[in-house]
Parts: sequence; C-alpha cells; structure tokens
Amino acid sequence: MSEEVMKNSQAAAPEVFTISVSPHIRDDETISHIMWQVNAALLPAALFAVWWFGVPALINMLVGVVFAVLGEYLWQKGMHQPVTAFDGSACITGLLLAMSMSPLLPPYMVAVGSFIAIIVAKQSMGGLGFNIFNPAHIGRAALMVSWPVAMTTWTKMQDMSGGVDAMTSATPLNILKMQGYDALVATFGSQSELYWNMLIGTRNGSLGETSTILLLLGGLYLIYKGYVNWFVPAAMIGTVAVLTWIFGPAGLFTGDPLFHVMAGGLMLGAFFMATDMVTIPMTVKGQLIFAVGAGALTVLIRLVGGYPEGVCYSLLLMNAVTPLIDRFCKPRIFGAGGADNG
Repeated sequence: MSEEVMKNSQAAAPEVFTISVSPHIRDDETISHIMWQVNAALLPAALFAVWWFGVPALINMLVGVVFAVLGEYLWQKGMHQPVTAFDGSACITGLLLAMSMSPLLPPYMVAVGSFIAIIVAKQSMGGLGFNIFNPAHIGRAALMVSWPVAMTTWTKMQDMSGGVDAMTSATPLNILKMQGYDALVATFGSQSELYWNMLIGTRNGSLGETSTILLLLGGLYLIYKGYVNWFVPAAMIGTVAVLTWIFGPAGLFTGDPLFHVMAGGLMLGAFFMATDMVTIPMTVKGQLIFAVGAGALTVLIRLVGGYPEGVCYSLLLMNAVTPLIDRFCKPRIFGAGGADNG
C-alpha cells in the first residue's frame, strides 16, 4: 500500500474514544497532604484556646490526638490492614473532638471519646471514606449521653461589665437560654462588648467555640486551597443568621443574627465538619440541601429544644439523610433520559 493511500485511509477512519472508569482527572494532591492542611488551618484557633483556657486545654487536645492516632494504629495492626494512622485524618478527628468539649473535661473522658470516634464511627465502618457519620461528633455525642454534667461544666469567667465579684460558669448560649437576651448583654456590659468578646474569643464555651475570627480565617484558608466549597459554610451560617433574626425573642424579626453566628460551635462546625468530604452529599445541589438543613436544625434546637446548642446533633442528623439526599440529587446518566430516548 502506497504512502498516499495509507494517509487517505487514516483520514477517513472514525475517531476512537477511550472509555474508562473514574477518576478521569488526576492531581498530585494526596489525602495526607489535605488532612495536614486542615490540621494547620485549625491550629491558630487551637493555640488561642490554650492561651485563653490554659494548660487543661493543651492536655485535652494532646490526649484527643494521641488516642485517636493510637486507636487507629491498633485497629489497623490488629486487623492486618495497611497502617494509615499517621496520614493526618486521625489527628484532625482527635483535635476536632477535643475542641468541641469543655476545657475542664477530665482527660480520660477525652481518651474514651477519641476511641469511640475512631473505632466505632470510622474503622468499624471500613475506615476513611466509608464512615457515614462525622467521627468527632459521634465521639462528642457519646460523651454527652455518658457524662452530661462533665460535658456542660465550664470555666468561670469574670463579668465583662467590670464587677470583680460577679462570676458566671455559663456559656453565652446558656445565658441566653436560661436568662434571656437582656441578661446576656448585661453579663458583657453592652451589646458592642458582647460582639467584641465573641469575635476575638474571650468567653466561655468549648475549646472550639471561642475565637470566631481565627476559625473564620482557618476556614477561608481551606476555601482558598480548594479543599472546601465556599457555599457550604455560607449556606449553613446564612440559614442560622436568617432564621434567628426572623424568630427573635420578642416576636418576628427581633432576633440577633450576629450573636448566633458567632455563638457556640457554628463556625467550627460549618467550616471544619459540615464540609467533611466523606459525610457530605456528592452533588452541589445535595450539599446546599445538607447545609441549609443543618443550619435550620441548629436554630430549631437552640430556640425550641432543651439544649442551648445544636450544631453537633444537627450535623449528625443531616449525615444520616445524606444517602437519601444523594439518591434524589444524583445527576442524570450521560445519554440517558433525554428526549431522543423517550
């Protein structure tokens, strides 16, 4: 066959498409690198908690991390699995667990919570990528039902209005739930002082309920790196802001959305837990439903339920319906369901 004939036959040949299973786009990013970046994003808020609450905060964080990593290591060695305990995922679970609890919690309780988070919520379900629920929140929920008094015992904070003898052991959300908004403002001296202390973190609460600004900066860093879809925390926080403004204590549209946005574990949950790649729905539409649902449940628990805070349980409830959300929000199969196919 002549060279000219070969060229003509190749030009006339149809284009061949190679069909393969996903993933179709590959990147040099690794799970370990992503996990350690998330740890780094949380580090400024963790260091502030140590400065504000003291040595007990540092001890609980170290215990949470060590026992989470140890629990994963022992499980994988015992089950003869590849050891991935040092890839950063167990570390972030232990750190998030410690930061969602009171600084006065005895360290052995933190250790128990870390083991539950890793063994029950993560490894027993197949390990990273197979867990249905956020492991850190499962650990927190287990401790909450096991030691409710210890989990709701806080450090004492001097009255921000200047009284040297006036002390309170309640978090801002506790004060709001039990005494009302006026008592909350009076504790800090004025509304502006309330906002300032909530922003920088000089208040009572869990280790991760303190510095709003540092948690926000950490979350923005994750968005910048592309590890977090910005609309997930925006939808959850926005839902809380809108609903708490509408359903205020003195009637419709009398709430304080700015306080509720900075209160409790909303910032920690919205940026570091609601965005968990494993437990969040796969599609953009599904993730928006997840975030709005978590925000609405948080408001429902805060304003109507018996607990002053609801981020933990709202995210766990939305984790439970994530498979259902994925089922109804799954994209149409390419080439199927179109007009030409009836």
